[in-house]
Amino acid sequence: MYYPSFNGIPFFTNFFAQYLTMYLWAMLRDDIICALSTPQGVGALAIVRISGANSSALLTPYFVSKRAKKAGLESHRAYFGDYSIHDEHIDEVLVTYFEEGKSFTGEESFEISCHGSPYIIGRIMESLLNAGARLADPGEYTMRAFMNGKLDLAQAEAVADLIHAENKTMHDVALRQLKGGLSNEISLFREDLVHFASLIELELDFSEEDVEFASRAQLLKMLHSLQGKVGALIDSFKYGNAIKKGIATAILGAPNAGKSTLLNALLGEDRAIVSSIAGTTRDTVEDTFNYGGLTYRLIDTAGIRDTEDYVEQIGIQKAFEQAEKADVIFYLIDATAPEEDLEQRIAHLEQSAPQAELFLCINKSDQAEASTILKRLEASKRQIFMIAAKTKDGLADLLTALKEATAWTSHGASQTIVTNARHADALRRTSLALAKSIEAVELSIPGDLLAQDLRLALDGLGEITGTISTDDLLANIFSKFCIGK
Repeated sequence: MYYPSFNGIPFFTNFFAQYLTMYLWAMLRDDIICALSTPQGVGALAIVRISGANSSALLTPYFVSKRAKKAGLESHRAYFGDYSIHDEHIDEVLVTYFEEGKSFTGEESFEISCHGSPYIIGRIMESLLNAGARLADPGEYTMRAFMNGKLDLAQAEAVADLIHAENKTMHDVALRQLKGGLSNEISLFREDLVHFASLIELELDFSEEDVEFASRAQLLKMLHSLQGKVGALIDSFKYGNAIKKGIATAILGAPNAGKSTLLNALLGEDRAIVSSIAGTTRDTVEDTFNYGGLTYRLIDTAGIRDTEDYVEQIGIQKAFEQAEKADVIFYLIDATAPEEDLEQRIAHLEQSAPQAELFLCINKSDQAEASTILKRLEASKRQIFMIAAKTKDGLADLLTALKEATAWTSHGASQTIVTNARHADALRRTSLALAKSIEAVELSIPGDLLAQDLRLALDGLGEITGTISTDDLLANIFSKFCIGK
């Protein structure tokens, strides 16, 4: 049987062995770590974090506080005092103490708030390192919280998502996962599976007596129910990925339709080159903007037209590729020079990018009469927006419609939603194992093969919360964290 490991130490699925693994990890990682947890550079304040057994002994020679000296340290209390190194007064600091078991990492920890001078920060860090601490690895504080049972792996990853949240919706989703939203749901799934898997394993111990401890009818009902719930989480990844990375919004149209002007207007800056020369944009230009609590990833593309220019042809091909992956498409029509094959181009878009919300925008509507174009677009049955990207006329109505059209992202507002590709992959493997388990029950396949499928389903769920994990997986996850977290 395969047992994943961390630093060569197996992560057994057995309850006792898991805690033994954590104990051995703690014995191997009992050193004290420190790091600057605020951004590098000059600032009003900076925070240096210390974590590890007996951190107080390391800090005592440098920090003097009358209150701490008089009454002793009390967890979750901040103490004002002087930080000095060999009689050199470095700064007046505020030190917050967290006792073992009550800190973020689960270890004795301190946070030193000092002035944000690079000299002060450097001297404090130097003193801690000279006293025996070492610099924390990226994500090591959160990894220690995971290893000490303060967070599971899904919650630990939510910490990184919360730090990098660029809009309200992503912030709300990450905060919900940090509080255990996804973890609690996965735990409930595992409880049902563990119950039946243990009964199947028990049957194997009494195989010669031909007894059935697990009702196959109840097991089948549970598996179908669980597969539906897992499938719903897999489907939610569409929303979660869009919320996390930004809703892909492609801007398409003929050359000189005003695509780059619209991009710049939405961003509020001159991000793309704008000129009256057709074919100025040869490659895709991307940037993001926030609106209505969501992030939109704008993609300006090359103008679509027949051309002999090889480089421009590549740009046009990329434009169609972006359309096929987009969640939203703004198709711009030049009111002063509409395409002759406009209807065919829109029909082609509808066929090649059926997944996208298609917005038909008649641009430069302040410069030309658009009644003829409107008549040509009647067959599309789509809402048409009259805009002038250069003056920003009509953009308010376009943005309101955009928000309404992407309201599907509100799926994550009140439900558990998957935002992590690793979680989605583990859920897909779980769903496959559940499908095989259902088939095994329906075909009355022997219990040993059924038990193997159930274990695979359990492993898939366990990988999400870290019940089942490997050293490579943990290293990959936490290496993406910033130092100090």
